[in-house]
Amino acid sequence: MAQAFVTGGSGFIGQVLVRRLVDAGLDVRALVRSDSSAERVESPGAKAVRGDVSDSTMWRHEVEDSDVFFHLAAQTDVDADRADHERVTVHGTRAALEAAVHAGVPRFVHCGTEAALLAGAPLIDVDESAPLRPDSDAAYSATKAEAEQLVLDANSTTMATVSVRPRFVWGPHSILIDGLVAAAKAGEFAWIDGGRHTTDVTYVDNAVEGLVLGWQRGTPGEAYFVTDRHRVVLREFLGQLFSIYGVDTEIPDITSAEAEQSIPVPARWFLGQTCTLRTGKAVSDLGYEPVVPHEIALDVLRESVAHS
Repeated sequence: MAQAFVTGGSGFIGQVLVRRLVDAGLDVRALVRSDSSAERVESPGAKAVRGDVSDSTMWRHEVEDSDVFFHLAAQTDVDADRADHERVTVHGTRAALEAAVHAGVPRFVHCGTEAALLAGAPLIDVDESAPLRPDSDAAYSATKAEAEQLVLDANSTTMATVSVRPRFVWGPHSILIDGLVAAAKAGEFAWIDGGRHTTDVTYVDNAVEGLVLGWQRGTPGEAYFVTDRHRVVLREFLGQLFSIYGVDTEIPDITSAEAEQSIPVPARWFLGQTCTLRTGKAVSDLGYEPVVPHEIALDVLRESVAHS
């Protein structure tokens, strides 16, 4: 039986990944810090391993005999201070890599993000040759860039490393979507410059497909964008989601200049700029195709919300 070790397995993407790996017959071990996180990874059949991602000394023995290490843990609260982003995202990635090397794991797959490329300018039809931006003014973007660079630099003849970068991961129980819905219902959300920016998005099962293919077929030392391969206009897409979640609050429009005064980065970039990504590399190298088409994903979300 193949064995996988997962960090961030109790998170939104991580729970879907853990379930898929367990359903595929893998022995899955997932790093957790709390009882609630342990319950989320144990529910589908994984083993919960207690520990702090930034200190692998107490849990790295659990990585032994793993065929793959999936590293999803990161500080995702964009409002957290820079020191916490550094501790969780950068030091946590360094500790994960050290644990994987110590255990002799042959494949290491990192869950990256297009946000690691954000430093103020929109991303328009970019591919993986676009530079990482550890110099970004946004702590989340800068530290995700630092973390990915650590992963790609760790590629070696004994451990192949790959980074898979989904954009705007959505689906049932998404913390991101839940937060946007709550803000809209509270009258705390606004369309920046009309919200008519073209963007790529990635349904959670499609993000997980990319991660699994990164393990199975990824070229060592490479990064890959994965999306729904169905570009949307942000206002139309979020409008659909808001309707599904019953948002009936009128949403105002603000200019980008007003947004600079009220919305911090990277949220302002995320919601106020075009972001279109080329996925040809993932298609050619990984054989990637979305496993859940965009319209079907919307139907799944409607069904989930209707029964929640």
